[in-house]
Parts: sequence; C-alpha cells; structure tokens
Amino acid sequence: MVFDLEMIQKLYDSLPSKIEAARKATGKPLTLAEKILYSHLYKTHANKAFGRGKDYVDFAPDRVAMQDATAQMALLQFMTCGRDKVAVPSTVHCDHLIQAKVEAKSDLGTALDSNKEVFDFLASISNKYGVGFWKPGAGIIHQIVLENYAFPGGMMIGTDSHTVNAGGLGMVAIGVGGADAVDVMAGLPWELKFPKLIGIKLTGKLSGWVSAKDIILKVAGILTVKGGTGAIVEYFGEGAKSLSCTGKGTICNMGAEIGATTSTFGYDESMERYLRATGRAEVADMANKVKEHLTGDPEVYANPEAYFDQVIEVNLSELEPYLNGPFTPDLATPISQMKEAAAKNGWPTKVEVGLIGSCTNSSYEDISRAVSLAKQVAAKNLKTKAEFTITPGSELIRYTIERDGFLSIFDEIGAKVFANACGPCIGMWARMGADKKEKNTIVHSFNRNFQARQDGNPNTYAFVGSPELVTALAIAGDLTFNPLTDTLTNEKGEQVKLDPPTGEELPSKGFDVEDAGYIAPATDGSSVKVAVSPDSNRLQLLSPFAEWDGNDLKGLKLLIKAKGKCTTDHISMAGPWLKFRGHLDNISNNLLIGATNIFNDKQNSVKNQLTGEYDEVPKVQRAYKAAGIGSIVVGDENYGEGSSREHAAMEPRHLGVRVVLVKSFARIHETNLKKQGMFGLTFANPADYDKIREDDHFDLKVSSIEPGKQVEIILNHSDGSSESIYANHTYNAQQIEWIKAGSALNVIRKEIAAEN
Repeated sequence: MVFDLEMIQKLYDSLPSKIEAARKATGKPLTLAEKILYSHLYKTHANKAFGRGKDYVDFAPDRVAMQDATAQMALLQFMTCGRDKVAVPSTVHCDHLIQAKVEAKSDLGTALDSNKEVFDFLASISNKYGVGFWKPGAGIIHQIVLENYAFPGGMMIGTDSHTVNAGGLGMVAIGVGGADAVDVMAGLPWELKFPKLIGIKLTGKLSGWVSAKDIILKVAGILTVKGGTGAIVEYFGEGAKSLSCTGKGTICNMGAEIGATTSTFGYDESMERYLRATGRAEVADMANKVKEHLTGDPEVYANPEAYFDQVIEVNLSELEPYLNGPFTPDLATPISQMKEAAAKNGWPTKVEVGLIGSCTNSSYEDISRAVSLAKQVAAKNLKTKAEFTITPGSELIRYTIERDGFLSIFDEIGAKVFANACGPCIGMWARMGADKKEKNTIVHSFNRNFQARQDGNPNTYAFVGSPELVTALAIAGDLTFNPLTDTLTNEKGEQVKLDPPTGEELPSKGFDVEDAGYIAPATDGSSVKVAVSPDSNRLQLLSPFAEWDGNDLKGLKLLIKAKGKCTTDHISMAGPWLKFRGHLDNISNNLLIGATNIFNDKQNSVKNQLTGEYDEVPKVQRAYKAAGIGSIVVGDENYGEGSSREHAAMEPRHLGVRVVLVKSFARIHETNLKKQGMFGLTFANPADYDKIREDDHFDLKVSSIEPGKQVEIILNHSDGSSESIYANHTYNAQQIEWIKAGSALNVIRKEIAAEN
C-alpha cells in the first residue's frame, strides 16, 4: 500500500507559493534545505529571513516515527497530554529489543517471549491513538521509513538520531527526543533553532572498491563528530546524482556521527527509480510535477560559497575505501594507510568478526555487492578467516535476497543471519566470550563504534567500513589487508586477488515480501484499553515533574565530573538496559555508569559527599535525592553525543540532578535537557572546567535567568574558599517557561486542558 498520498499531494500543491514567499522574504535563491524548512513553517508562509544558528523557529513536520526503545517513553508522555489521537501520521517500529545471539528465527522467538509485555503495550497504545505499528521482525525503523514513508521535500522527526537516513529520499528528517515527538503528535509547533548550512559538492564517480559509505567516512574525518552541529548538510553536484538512492541514505544516516541536524540530497532520477521499485509510483509522478522545488536553485549550486556557511568538495573518482575507528566514528583512515596506522597505535590486526547490514547499510545494492565477494571464496579456493554476520534492514530486503539466492551464498561461507533488527549495532548482541573483556578487533558496516557499544567489551576495537570492505576483511581475517593491492593465500597455497565488488542498485525481479509486518490502527481507538501493571518492572506510568520554585539553586553537590567523551551511551547505556526503557525508575539505575570520573579515572565510582565514601553513581544520586539535596553534573566537549535517547535527560531529572554544566553539548541532548525542565549550561570559559574540585558544592544565581544572560556560579571549595565562574545558555523565553513549569510536557498539558 502507499501511505499518506493525500498529505503529500497537499504539500506539493502548496510548494510553489510557499517557496516563492521564502525567496521574497530572503531576497535570494534557496538551497534545498531552506525550501523544505520555509515550506514547513507552522501555520504561516515565510514573511522574514531567519538567522541561521540564531533564530528559534516553529515548524510543522509531516510525520513522526518512533522505535520501540524510545516509543515507550514518548507514548507514555503522549497519553498524559490530553489528546485522543495523534495529529500527524505517526508510526512505531519494534526493532531495538531483539537480541542477536543464535540466528534470526530463534532470536525473534526469544524476543517475542521476553518482551511480550512491552510489545503488547506498544501495539495497544498505537491502536488507541491512531499510530501505525510495525511488529517485531518487520525491520529497522530507518529502512522501513525509506521503503514506505520518506518522500522528496518532506519534513519528519523521529525518536532516533538516525532518522536522518530519510534524507536519502530528499527529506529534512531530524532525530529528536520523545518530548519533541509529543509536541508534533499533539498538533503543536515543533521548535528548532534555524540551522546553519554546509554544502558538500560531489564530483567524479565511484568505481571499484569505493562506495557511498566511503564518502561519509571521509566527511566524518574532515568535520569530526561535532563539525556538523547545528547545521544541515546538503549534498549536490554530478557526483551526488550518480549515487543510488540507498547510497544517499547511507551518507545521510551517518550524518548523525558528525553532529549534523540532518543531511539531504535533491530529488533526482535515482530517487524516482527507488520510489517506483518500492511500489510508490504515484509519489514519483507527483514529485516529477514539482521537481524544480525539490532541489536547490541552480544559482546556489553554481556559486555555493555565496549560499552555504561552509563548502566542502569531494572528488569521488579520487576517493579510496576508508576504515574509521576505533572507539569513534570520525577517526578516518584510508585502507592504504591502515597497516601503518595499526602498527603505530598498537591496534589488534586479527579480525575476529565482520558484521554487515543494520539501518546504515542493508540495501539490496549493499548486500549484492557483498555477495559478489562471498562468491569468490569458493571460486578462488579461499576460506573465510573471521566470523561473519548479516543483519537485514527489513523483511522486504530479507525476503528478496533470500529469493535471489544471496542468503544461500552467505551460508556457504559460514555466515550467520540475524533478525531484521538493530542487533549488534545498538549493543543487542549476545557475543560469546565478550564477558572476558579480551582485546580484539571487529569490523562492521554500522554507524557507531563507541567503546563497548556493540558487545559490551571495552577492549573491542571496532572499525566502521563499507559492507564490501568489511566482507573482504572478514575473508582475509586481517585489518591491514588492502583488497585493492594485496593478495590472499588460498587453500592450495596460491596467491589470489579479490575482484572488485559488483552489484545491482535494485533487484531486477523487483522487491517481494509475504508479510511486511505492518498493522494499521483502529479508526476509532476510544474503546481500546492500554494496560500497564503497577507491579511491572518494564513499564511505569509517568508522574509530572515538580515545578521550579523560581529561587536560586544553592548547595548543589557534585555528582560527577566526567572525563573526556561522554555520549548518551555513557549516560544511559543501551544493551541489556533497553528492557527498562518504559520504566523510568528502573532504568535510572544506569545513570552515568559508563562515564569516567576524572578524580579517580574509574567508571561508576564517585564520592558520596554525605559519607565521604565512593559508590556507584546512581546510588550516590539516590542518596542525595533522599536527603533533599540537588546535584550538578560536569562534562567535557560535545556532551551527550550519539543517540537521541531522552532517557539520558529524564534519568538525572528523575533522580534530582538540577544542572548539567559542560564545555559544549550535542544538539539533541541539549534539547532533551531543556524539555525535561533542567538547566543545561556551558562554561563561558572552557578552562573553568579545571577549577571544579571533587568536594565542591555549588550556588547558581538563576532566579533572574533571561535569554542571552550569563549565569553566575559560585564554587564553594572544601578548604573554605570560594570563587565565581560564569556559564552561558541558549534558553529562549519559551524554554525558560519549560523550566518554570517543571517540563515542556507540563506546559503542553496545561495548554491542551485550556483548549478543552
């Protein structure tokens, strides 16, 4: 079936007038990102130019998508807001709670049993409030969205940082926390600081071993994990047009790893081909009629420096395969330099496991190119040296590649096929032996490789590459193997060279599936009951956070001064903790257990200032809460990098943390803190981070907080001395009201109650 045709047609009908109004308001030609942003203003046409990186703007996204781990908290919040039905098309996708252990069928069966309570809750609450439900095994949220919902020129938000994947079909798709999703599902405006614009011009054409994945791996090396913060990345040029639609999706997907608000491409023939191949010819026909509005104006691409805040050029003809890592997705190493880099850094070079698939790289094209290498194992008398796994992105993909014989070819080289779910990429991998914490190397085609993310072992060195390079390295079993130049010794003792991968952009026989896994909601869900047992350890109804009394904050204790990288994985771990994503109190027991305390260089070990003893972070914070004492968390650069999970903001709020003070924030996490009524502040002088002592307590003069006004913080040291430092913030007037009310949801609830 084709979803949302009426909604898409309505948007396309309005594009000419909305974009013309935006050109008039800005007085210039427009980038694609600007066209989409200005055409999605909340209940208004453009009447002024917005300041990039300055002005907060209200938008009206076309749709909302939620994955099962974040949907629980998002929908628990939504059910308290007073609406009977979601105001925009919305979907839930059950993809995070399926652990990869044995193989697809048995793993899915185990997940259905162990998560029955949560899946039943999500199915029933979706049915009640008009939300489309994709059942467990249907596939990963971002692949499902690309196959069914993404459309050129649209705007969507999703409660997962890799929502940006839909940029491969010309959308502005943005990852958010659940509270943002509640805004949109409730029919309210969604607020975003108008993004800066980064233009990436692609010239030349890919060939041989190089793939779309290598483009974003190189860009990540250029921009780093925070170089895209607050910006939309727009790709253009002849090189962009030469890429497949799913290749574009891969590039946009990993845009989350450079901190970008989102990434996107202009509508072209590859997108039309993909729409038609996935049963959406009607959408392609509609897009063709307005295609000049679905890409940037010609003047922009002819002179990009005049229209973008930053321009980067990448020649695809000169690009080589990259491996990024370990422990961060922006440490980019060309494969030709890996041998030298591994020796210099002491990286283990034996590849233990190669993993392909996930939401980032599970297209038909990706799998077919990997299969072309798998075929060579038998043909050239080779033997695969490393374990090898495949994670299909959707049942549509899995069914089609099984029909076309790909899975049987993988089976011949000893590969293991996991369920259509996030699996190892999100840390849901029951890897045998990981508990031994041995130093080892894996290579995968996923998007993130933070320490301990995939298997829970902090000594697993994970490297990110294209599916074809990962397959080659799994065959070789050697991180330093360069398939462009190196040979392998086969079972006969002969030296053989792998042929470059080949594949099909789309299946020549078309896509096929028996059961895609979609369940439509009831037309009238008023009689549907959503049951949450009061004794459940998986689900917990929410109580509103308390309002702020408006006074200065005094006597806050230091909970932790986090050292170095502190991602949302460090703040609120995934893996086995995913099962508590619907129970705020239980999941709060993982608060900051992965962060490193700068004072003792240990994880999950902080000083309890009430006792003077060291204990686990959540236990210390619960002690402060029981004593009625607020606390503060101090962090480094790009704090909250990674997943959109709002649990990383809700947990400290629930346990009584009042302030998070850091050198800089990742965008989504800063917004999540604001939504939950917390003070998210940044050091006016980053060097003041070094002034924070372990036994400090803090007084913050916040009673007169105003937009743009610094906050004075008094550091009271244990030796009796004190000193003042200053912090910046980005709260506007509306966001300050969220703090006063206790949370943004409290404000929404009052507004909806007033309407009724």
